[in-house]
Amino acid sequence: MRPSRIPTAQLGRLLALAFAFVLTLGFFAPQSRAASTTPAPAGQPSSRAIPVPKSAEVPKDGRPTPGAADTAPDAPKAGATRPAPAPQPKQLRSAPSAVDAAAACDFSTSTGSALVQQVKAASLDCVNSLFNLSGTQAQRTFAEAQLVTVANALRDGAAGYNGTNSASTGQLVLFLRAGYYVQWKYPDAVGTYNSPLQSAIRGGLDAFFATPHAKDVTQANGETLAEAVTLIDSAQENARYAGVVKGLLNSYDSSYTGAMWNAVANTRTVIERGTELPAFIAALQADSGFSTAMAGFVTRNSSMINGGDLATDIGIQLGGLLNFPELKAQVRPLVKDLVNRYPLVGATGPLTMNLAWFAEKRDTGNCSFYGICDLPTRLVPLVLTINHTCSPSLRIRAQQMSTEELAATCASLANQDAYFHRLVRDRGPVSGDVNTALEVVVFDAYYDYSLYAWSIYDIETDNGGMYLEGNPNTAGNQARFIAHEASWLRPSFQIWNLNHEYTHYLDGRYNMLGDFDAGMSTPTVMWVEGIAEYVSYSYREVRYDDAIAQAAKGTYKLSTLFDTTYDNADQTRIYNWGYLAVRYLLQLHPGDVDTLLGYYRAGNWAAARTLLTSTIGTRYDADFATWLAACGTGNCGSLPPLQAPLCTGADVRQFDQNCRRDNANATTGNYSYSFLYLPAGVRTLTITTAGGTGNADLYYNGGSWATTGSYLARSTNAGNGETLTISNPPAGWVFFSLYAQQGFTGTTVTAQY
Repeated sequence: MRPSRIPTAQLGRLLALAFAFVLTLGFFAPQSRAASTTPAPAGQPSSRAIPVPKSAEVPKDGRPTPGAADTAPDAPKAGATRPAPAPQPKQLRSAPSAVDAAAACDFSTSTGSALVQQVKAASLDCVNSLFNLSGTQAQRTFAEAQLVTVANALRDGAAGYNGTNSASTGQLVLFLRAGYYVQWKYPDAVGTYNSPLQSAIRGGLDAFFATPHAKDVTQANGETLAEAVTLIDSAQENARYAGVVKGLLNSYDSSYTGAMWNAVANTRTVIERGTELPAFIAALQADSGFSTAMAGFVTRNSSMINGGDLATDIGIQLGGLLNFPELKAQVRPLVKDLVNRYPLVGATGPLTMNLAWFAEKRDTGNCSFYGICDLPTRLVPLVLTINHTCSPSLRIRAQQMSTEELAATCASLANQDAYFHRLVRDRGPVSGDVNTALEVVVFDAYYDYSLYAWSIYDIETDNGGMYLEGNPNTAGNQARFIAHEASWLRPSFQIWNLNHEYTHYLDGRYNMLGDFDAGMSTPTVMWVEGIAEYVSYSYREVRYDDAIAQAAKGTYKLSTLFDTTYDNADQTRIYNWGYLAVRYLLQLHPGDVDTLLGYYRAGNWAAARTLLTSTIGTRYDADFATWLAACGTGNCGSLPPLQAPLCTGADVRQFDQNCRRDNANATTGNYSYSFLYLPAGVRTLTITTAGGTGNADLYYNGGSWATTGSYLARSTNAGNGETLTISNPPAGWVFFSLYAQQGFTGTTVTAQY
């Protein structure tokens, strides 16, 4: 996404855009760029960090992520109802029934005692099917008077409840649950629920929970009890029955199995959605024993913690209570104990990191109380256990990568670096840019990224990664891309968002003067995102199907794309059409690209804008349309062979990083000598020769002139097409030469590292 630094107020909109946009996958997946200042120390916000799109293919993970369990303090409007959780097949044992199944499942014509008898006589599967009603049948079945009748029947029958479903108590509770669910889903069809039903449902639940057998720790009672606990939330009576929930949390032990376990597990819904109701918060404020019961449930049952368990969920709900000022005094010490009681990684990581999130985000400024001010510092060695240097300009911090994966990533980015320079023909970094190195942070999976990166780097994590460019003119600035492996593509190893982001790093360093805000002073998005997409796809030699499909539509003129900004364009225009525009210009108008980049590198944004809108203007629109039509059929053309820029040193024998010398020549039996100074840490040096006449052989030597009698490597093909790749060459001066087996002229020599 955009490689900028924006006000926090705009971040939510970008997150929404990120969710809407899905890009093609790949080891170096073509995603987006973001930028930020270097993350601040613990306790200090890291501003201007921009998310990149999240893949729609990230597998769902049952474990909670920080912030996902956040609660909303606003109650629903009066009279509104919320759905019960989606109904599941029931395991309650039904009373024997001789009623025809089809007739038993149509309750729309029964009222009063006839309705009660029909519900009690029906099978539980029949009653469960009522969650699917709609329209007129839903209105007749679940009108308020119908639910009042059934709720009163629950009240009247509760006194005889014997802890089993012999009297069909389960059917009555399930019918009420279905009614609330359907009324929430189709309020216009069913009609409103008002005080008569509230009084009736309270009477029914009061009577049920008061009966002694409602506390039986048995499978039979658990089957009805579990539904009754869920009904608390369906009826929005969370506050009234907070004591029931507290009792279940306090009484739970290993004997609560099967349906009794379900009854306790259903308290999670009552707590989570109860926090939307002011009355529930008031009830918790009046009874500090409730939050204590939540904490106690976690500590007594820590053996069940595996990351996606009930103890973790209840603990996280406790952290969510920090949202409410009236509860903070009682909740703070409980959260403090839990966040420091269990390890930050492993099975307890989801619990501790969620609690830390609530402590930091919902009780801001009190990190010292919780003992988490140094949390980022503590997490780095625990989570990012791998610290690998590819070269002086590239380092990888990873949670888990093999030696082979590290080597492959380093090599691919190094080769992409050379590819980029050949493509844009730069002469080195823009003036004042000191972003000499990039740190790539790779979490093992999206879940690990979301669990830990928010704390370590002080960023939002509901996205596909973040690029933090910082200020490229500030000494000591660390550009950083925070990524994760594409775990959904395993066993293939792929890093999500990598190559597009690396292109943004290179583009910012070698093509765009100053920071990102300077570059956005005029519309440059077509180039910024288009070149990142183009390099990612062309370097990896991957067909960009989405862009080709857009080309066939011919939606935009080239002159329109010159005006693209992050505010006036959607993801398709920014990425797909940015790619198409840049590809067209690179292939058919490279001279204009050279001129444009000359202005960008000088920071002459106004001149660049004039070039696009006036000098070029609409001149290429018709040709662009013709090119799009061909590209839409898959015939997008190709670039001529890429060349490195010419070396600039006065001594024609001297080479610099990633440059070429043309017109090398020597008579038969003689040499064309060259030399190159290498910094420490170079992993790969590649020397190539091509073109011209005659037959030149290539020789390389590490510390002295290269000759046929003194060399470390050679390439002696027929003609002038020679290549040498030297792994881990020594720092300092190295030497290579072309020996004329047959006199040669007009040969191009290129050195890249």
